[in-house]
Amino acid sequence: MIKRVLKHTFALLNIDYVKLNSQWNYKNVISPYFRIYYIDAGEGEIFNTTDRIILEPGFLYIIPSFTLCNLLCSNYLSQYFVQFFEESSDGISLFEHNRSMLKVKATDIDILNFKRLLEINPGRGINGSDNPKVYEKNTFYKAYQELNNRQNMSTFTETHGILLQLVSRFLTQEIFRSETLQIPAKILNSISYIQLNLQHELTVNFLAQRANLHTDYFSRLFFQHTGERPAKYIQEKRIERAQYLMVTTQMTFAEIANQTGFENVFYFSKIFKKVTGMSPGRYKKQIYTMDI
Repeated sequence: MIKRVLKHTFALLNIDYVKLNSQWNYKNVISPYFRIYYIDAGEGEIFNTTDRIILEPGFLYIIPSFTLCNLLCSNYLSQYFVQFFEESSDGISLFEHNRSMLKVKATDIDILNFKRLLEINPGRGINGSDNPKVYEKNTFYKAYQELNNRQNMSTFTETHGILLQLVSRFLTQEIFRSETLQIPAKILNSISYIQLNLQHELTVNFLAQRANLHTDYFSRLFFQHTGERPAKYIQEKRIERAQYLMVTTQMTFAEIANQTGFENVFYFSKIFKKVTGMSPGRYKKQIYTMDI
């Protein structure tokens, strides 16, 4: 169990304390990184089509990567927040089966952890703007990556340790589904292989042969433990990777299609719209031109 958790690492993007008003009103936010909030005053909301959570003082909130949500403050809200990227040795997110907004009661240690993160990582705010269309730019990602590279070993290790502690607050048995632990090793291995080889040709037959299982049985077993057929799962993970590249790089759609295993940009666009409900062009325009 410990090895499974510790294969996940977290790289700091932003840490700050901000006071917000009704201008904090952004729709259809979907980011390739995690957000954790600690609210110390005021009230706000995070919501999507299925869930609505009130942001209130004394609680921690997490929004996993690629979780679509809306952010709203009607009057006043003050919060500590941290944003960070997740990496894992097998490409499988710790929140693979928990892509939903979660809430837990904050402790004194949580508050001290946020204050300590701010203390050892000065200047890691979001450049004076709380609007994702301003700070979700490739230039800012590169700048923060460089700051991480400049951290000494002590600060880097302490920062990662605090991020692990904050993430651990949402891994309790009551709110966190541990489905990955019950997935057969052959299916877990296939999921990992898919995540690490999205740019290559991936077929159900190949994955079944690799797992030394009959294709039909492999497909049924995969569906039983993931809720999706292998082909659909591959498409969704390729589009998820494409969304990440569209937000964090300046790649063309053709380059992104190539990096995510699509034969050409036309097929990429077709599947992108099928999965997200919008074309790649509309998605990218939404990222940079709407209040998200």
